Amino acid sequence: MASKKIRKNDTVVVISGDYKGKVSTVLSLDQKNNLVTLKDVNKKTKHIKPNQQKQDGGIEIKEFPIHLSNVAILVKKGTASSPATYSRVGFSIDKNNKKQRVIKKTNKTF
Repeated sequence: MASKKIRKNDTVVVISGDYKGKVSTVLSLDQKNNLVTLKDVNKKTKHIKPNQQKQDGGIEIKEFPIHLSNVAILVKKGTASSPATYSRVGFSIDKNNKKQRVIKKTNKTF
């Protein structure tokens, strides 16, 4: 299994696909299938049939996962004239021999 470079509650930017350029927060991560669910990204309607758990059934709007390769860590939010800045993530060992995530573009830990 690959090391976890993007984690829950990280602020990320979508770098490809229908939602390119959208800044969002990670809600959940499926490490086995390399999928990430983002807040207010890839929302779809799902029709639920009535059953014993959900007596009413109905239409539910939920976020569906996108592939992990389509997102990157947000470094700086964009403005109207310039897009958001994003970077890859690496790892480094600090003075206390703890593994820390590092933004490759700025060499800052987070």
